[in-house]
Amino acid sequence: MSEVRTALEPLLQVDKLTVSLPGGMDRGFAVEDVSLDLAAGEILCIVGESGSGKSVTANAIMGLLPDALTVTGGRIMLRGMDLLAAPAAKLRDLRGRIVSIVFQDPLSALNPLMTIGDQIAEVIEAHKLAGAIDPETRVIELLTEVGLPDPAIIRTQYPFRLSGGQRQRVMIAMALALEPAVLIADEPTTALDVTTQAQILDLIRTIQRKQGMGVMFITHDFGVVAEIADRVIVMEKGRLVEEGTAAQVLGAPSHPYTKRLIAAVPRMSEAEALAANEAPVVIAASGLNKTFRLPGGLLRPPRVVRAVDDVSLTVRKGETVGIVGESGSGKSTLGRLLMKILDADGGSIIFNGQEVAGMPEAEFRRHRPLIQMVFQDPFASLNPRHTVGRILTCGPMAHGVSYHEAKARAHRLLSRVGLDPSAFERYPHEFSGGQRQRVGIARALMFDPQLIIADEAVSALDVSVQAQILDLLAEVQDEMKLAMIFITHDLRIASRICNEVVVMQNGRMVESGPPAQVFRQPRHDYTRTLVAAIPGARWEAAA
Repeated sequence: MSEVRTALEPLLQVDKLTVSLPGGMDRGFAVEDVSLDLAAGEILCIVGESGSGKSVTANAIMGLLPDALTVTGGRIMLRGMDLLAAPAAKLRDLRGRIVSIVFQDPLSALNPLMTIGDQIAEVIEAHKLAGAIDPETRVIELLTEVGLPDPAIIRTQYPFRLSGGQRQRVMIAMALALEPAVLIADEPTTALDVTTQAQILDLIRTIQRKQGMGVMFITHDFGVVAEIADRVIVMEKGRLVEEGTAAQVLGAPSHPYTKRLIAAVPRMSEAEALAANEAPVVIAASGLNKTFRLPGGLLRPPRVVRAVDDVSLTVRKGETVGIVGESGSGKSTLGRLLMKILDADGGSIIFNGQEVAGMPEAEFRRHRPLIQMVFQDPFASLNPRHTVGRILTCGPMAHGVSYHEAKARAHRLLSRVGLDPSAFERYPHEFSGGQRQRVGIARALMFDPQLIIADEAVSALDVSVQAQILDLLAEVQDEMKLAMIFITHDLRIASRICNEVVVMQNGRMVESGPPAQVFRQPRHDYTRTLVAAIPGARWEAAA
């Protein structure tokens, strides 16, 4: 691909781009003196941690920078036109027609009040192409091209009716509606399970080859980079620190920052056969069941979904049990049953030697502080109007702990999770994603729990921050001898931290055992499918 690239004029050239941050920030520039180019038929991956300038670069190209950010230098040339000098009307014409973007979170990017078909047709109509292109026919073509089932039905649905993978396919269909020359994909697979991620990556690669597009793919996942990249750019704190072919950057990184990022990637090969744990059982579930009855719609009959179907597991003191599987496999529902956020339809839950599955809430309330959850999105789970201090102390105070005692414990735990005690007076928006997750962990520890359920607790974090949080959880668990249930769609993370792994499919437990056995010698076809779908597996094996 590199020889092809040198023979072609770049579609897109970014030359010494500089974007200033408002005063009072930890640095002066969001992006500083960045230059890159993208040719037709090429996939360029931009990698780096949050705050590295990846998305700012993409938004500058699209003309979508927020008002607080200002371009103070450089040029962005698209087919010979300087986008930074183009009038707003011209930029609106280019967006979608010549250059399109796919965002990380399709649910927030899609209009919840419009059907899928109307939203795709709107792209065509906005460019006044409805006369040249029949919107209805084009919608069906696009939904078919991105592999969605029953396009005629899908186009009548609203976004909330679709799965995460289906919504992301709709976003790709919208981005491709006018066959743009350049596609920017900003973390489009971060929140997706491993098999859906593999399907989306394959879809983007297939369409890119078919249409000869240039693709700029922004990600923090080096497995994804290994799977699809022709060239790679590494950014750190707004600056470009390394550039080369995928083979060069992944196989022989030259910059210390790149080396550090790659070293932080969890690897399946790290899974070890651990000695049997004979510690006391903290929680044991047997034959758990949960059924949801979903109402029908205009073209959809009512459904009965067995979200958890005859699942049993045991977690001992100081042990981590991982629950893995695709979206809809029942992982999170199982976690909520074990916390008694949901009531089971049948089965047994023994916590600390007591049957709690059918226990009334008033009676279970004394056990509730001993089971805590760390959520996937720390920003959504922390009240933005409350200081960290109030967030940490309100729960213990509701259970009779004095403010003085709760505050002292909060200060100790903030230090323990790597935050300055001054964080007590600050608000969630003043922290990075990794710092907010540390606050979430501190909140869970405020009750001195015996069991922590971590539900996709690191899936939205950069690889290096992810490694820090996983190390922190391991340290805290070892110190406090906590039992932990770790729910994740990332098999590499499960292989790194779990003593035992439970694989779920369609509500059922299809396989369980130590990670070394489950991931290296899977017995069930579904587990084999999950392992085969891990992006960058060949690169990891060769590394």
